[in-house]
Amino acid sequence: MKTCVVIYNPSSGHTIKKRNIRRYKEIIEAYYDCVTFIGTEYQGHAKEIVSHIGYVDLLISMGGDGTFNEIVHGNLERKRRLVLAHIPVGTTNDVGVMFGYGKNIEKNIELCLKGEVRGIDIPLINNRPFVYVAGFGKFMNIPYDTNRALKKKYGHAAYLWNGIKDFFSRTKNYMIDYEINGEERHGLYSFMLISSATRIAGVNNFYKDVKLNDDTFEVLFCTYTRKVDILRAMAMLIATDATHVDGFESYRTNHLKISFDKYPKNAWCVDGEKLEIRTKVYDIKNERDIKILMPKTNINKLFVNKNKINAK
Repeated sequence: MKTCVVIYNPSSGHTIKKRNIRRYKEIIEAYYDCVTFIGTEYQGHAKEIVSHIGYVDLLISMGGDGTFNEIVHGNLERKRRLVLAHIPVGTTNDVGVMFGYGKNIEKNIELCLKGEVRGIDIPLINNRPFVYVAGFGKFMNIPYDTNRALKKKYGHAAYLWNGIKDFFSRTKNYMIDYEINGEERHGLYSFMLISSATRIAGVNNFYKDVKLNDDTFEVLFCTYTRKVDILRAMAMLIATDATHVDGFESYRTNHLKISFDKYPKNAWCVDGEKLEIRTKVYDIKNERDIKILMPKTNINKLFVNKNKINAK
């Protein structure tokens, strides 16, 4: 008997109504014999559910990028890991768009269930996983500081409003040392991004050539503090990708170590949520081959080896 559990976030950007759950369940039951929906009740609940649930053939995340992050985190703590899937119903849905999903949830479920299982890399920051992006510095507090009620009501516009306010606030530089690809560097930086995604903060093609199974992630350090330079960088991102923007230091690696000269007062943003633990040293590396069932839409673009994996 094939089993499937769906963990959904009732507070995600597009509210999941009970009457819709019945329809979603009917669609999945065409592929799986036993389907169970479990709603989360508080932040961190999805991680707890996945950590302790029995074995199932497929576990679907139905929520925003933060919900999917929790489910991946819980899966990494299991002795016997599960095949995961992600149906985006959040505000920005960077991961869902990258995977090839649209806005219609029912169509997305069909795309998922007719898709293929692939092994993807999951970056870790001090052993805390993030699915697609971790950032620190200018603008990085916006995702977790934006009021959830405003996100639900106004969607992506709520982020934009907070982004405008942050733009006019003072830009701080942070003194850091970092080790990457056998080199040691030192400097002042206003923000940094570590990512494994083509789309970040709603910007498509932030990076144009990202592979989810090549044992690398993308690294970006920015030196800008002047508003005119930040505006120029934003304009360049529309025309090109982050690797071609002046003032950005870009790398591709599978291991990065960052050391601050002082304990940072601000928190890292991890897949849109606040990283609560703060320290002077952050070690970023890869966890290999987490199995994800995803649409066939963008597979040829996102994977080095196009051979699919047979889910067990």
